[in-house]
Amino acid sequence: MKNERKRTFLLITIPILALFVCFNTIPLIRGVIYSFTNFKGFGTYDWVGFRNYMDLFTDSRVGGSYLFTFKLAICATIVTNVISLILALGLNSKIRAKGFFRAAYFLPNVLGALVVGYVFQYLFTYILPAVGEMVGSKALSSSMLSNESTAWIAIMIVCCWQNIAMNTIIYISGLQTVPQDVYEAGSLDGATGWKQFRHLTFPLIIPFFTINMVLCVKNFLMVFDQIMAMTQGGPAQSTESISYLIYNNGMKGGSFGYQSANAVIFFIVIVAISAAQMSISSRKEEQL
Repeated sequence: MKNERKRTFLLITIPILALFVCFNTIPLIRGVIYSFTNFKGFGTYDWVGFRNYMDLFTDSRVGGSYLFTFKLAICATIVTNVISLILALGLNSKIRAKGFFRAAYFLPNVLGALVVGYVFQYLFTYILPAVGEMVGSKALSSSMLSNESTAWIAIMIVCCWQNIAMNTIIYISGLQTVPQDVYEAGSLDGATGWKQFRHLTFPLIIPFFTINMVLCVKNFLMVFDQIMAMTQGGPAQSTESISYLIYNNGMKGGSFGYQSANAVIFFIVIVAISAAQMSISSRKEEQL
């Protein structure tokens, strides 16, 4: 029986491992190799050593894309988690039709990011300006996507709208793990309202908060679909994220090797940030 179980596990694991190596590990290794070359995406190439990596630190376009991406990730993470936690607290309370509201709030997460991006592009380009003209508002009369100072806000709105769904579900799962006895004991000590949330609820859902923070930062740092559908990096490259820059210049701009180096640096940055988040959150859990 033990041999049959081991054989079954191997038959399940080996094909999955083979697919993972073929479509993840091998492309990753080849990307790292290309980062040391001047490969254009086709034809022959020469080794250039660390020249691509050194050029990245002096490229103003790359620096601008990192600045935009981090600004978007930080703002969107804060907005998403605040709204998600508020919604989760409301949907976890004793209200009617909780199941319906939870399904309704989860709907944006089911829709494709490209589809959502095109829908909001039409909204920001035609609907909102028309409404602005009707009410006589100069701020709304022009498209947010055509203004360098407001285009990133429009992208942040779309990213938050779609990510709030999953975060809300995770927070609801966390709130349901809090024993009712804790609230009853807290109420005897006068812990109600904000005090109850601060001293009882939030410390007990810290692991779920950590999960949401890590997922949000990772997803927003890798934002691509919304930019592809809404602005394509414009206006004047003001909304060009790192992922979009790697794709646009690497696949279509003939700088495959250079953008491969950019992708390697970006991968290291994401891993470092995720590890730092997990470390800080684990320390907070130990303190609590």
